[in-house]
Amino acid sequence: MDHGKNEFATNESLKARRDIACPAGLPSKSGIYAARAEGAELWDVEGKRYIDFIGGIGVLNVGHRHPKVVEAIKNQADAVLHTAFGIAQYEVYVDVCERLNALAPGKTPKKTVLFNSGAEAVENAIKFARRITGRPNVIAFEGAFHGRTLLATTLTGKSKPYKVGYGPLVPGVFHAPYPDEYHGVPMDRCLEALDRLFKMETPAEEVAALIIEPVQGEGGFNAAPPAFLKALRAKCDEHGILLIADEVQSGMGRTGKMFAFEHSGVEPDMVCIAKSIAAGLPLSALTGKAALLDKIAPGGMGSTYGGNPVACAAALAVFDIFEEEGLLDRANAIGERVASRWRALQAGIAKGRIGDVRQIGGMIAVEFVKEGDAWMPDPGLASAIQNEARDRGLIIAVAGAYAQCLRSLVPLTISDALLDEGLDMFEEATKAALKG
Repeated sequence: MDHGKNEFATNESLKARRDIACPAGLPSKSGIYAARAEGAELWDVEGKRYIDFIGGIGVLNVGHRHPKVVEAIKNQADAVLHTAFGIAQYEVYVDVCERLNALAPGKTPKKTVLFNSGAEAVENAIKFARRITGRPNVIAFEGAFHGRTLLATTLTGKSKPYKVGYGPLVPGVFHAPYPDEYHGVPMDRCLEALDRLFKMETPAEEVAALIIEPVQGEGGFNAAPPAFLKALRAKCDEHGILLIADEVQSGMGRTGKMFAFEHSGVEPDMVCIAKSIAAGLPLSALTGKAALLDKIAPGGMGSTYGGNPVACAAALAVFDIFEEEGLLDRANAIGERVASRWRALQAGIAKGRIGDVRQIGGMIAVEFVKEGDAWMPDPGLASAIQNEARDRGLIIAVAGAYAQCLRSLVPLTISDALLDEGLDMFEEATKAALKG
């Protein structure tokens, strides 16, 4: 069978094949079937060009097919594709670990183990925390998203569509409220609720770890106040609890620092890393305090594919690109540009319909509401704008508890001209959706 490009394929014909070959549960909202991509642009099988504001859901901080990444992949493919690190080890794995150990928040010596996905990094962080502390329980937060495996689904703080019908879920997981000033959930109330959880649900001395996204991704780009993260660090230290940072979406430079926890000056005990680390190749990492990770006995961690040589080579190229192209500064500049345009819409044509614009570095979300009321989310308007944007050639995705937000995870390598073109499309899409 010829698996090459089908020059007669259309989005509609591929959708028909997809509907027969793939389960209905796989998302397919856009209807776009990609043929090629470059930088912050993508072309579908019909030749239509799109500006990509979602970057594979935050995976492409250095853009589609960055030349340095492609070169690194080709060079590594010419040498070694796979051995399994537990069988025949290789230098690029160690190189990636060394780079992450140096970049992770805090001055405590670090060590790193590599996996394949964000959910794997999260799963192993919790597993190791239980082994290290000898305690059974874990606290996560409402509104969180930590992945789709059973434990990661349990940790996730949203029921639909992630949890419905998948129970019983993993025992020993509790949820605390996450600060959200816009929706009337202040930091102090969250800290009080955590103390109450210790009193009523699980004693602090039975909690192995607390896992938190410093900026919630799927939850709507809510950022935890630095004071809240500092308070959590103090509570964890007081009770012997490990503090785990889920930086799968907020990490790798997205917020203007390599990791979002750096904005608070707080050092977590472990950091879960994935998405943009390897520019689209499957790779994730768990970086933690060396003294803690060394408590796991030999054979207690590992992965057949984790830290694949080609993915590691791509990651090393990503680290170099961030330094050479100043992408941390670029993240801040992009964020300010996008947020400024969206706030202009908030004050203008979408007044009363855009409730909030949230931005930390290049991680930006706009929340749609009815009648200017934060408690009246408007997922219908968000979806309508998403569809109108797609028709005009802009790819963007929803987020939030009710899918009432649209988010920008645009590649940090995008030019100002292309960024402005995409923002113009967004404005046109918003006007059309409001009229509809």
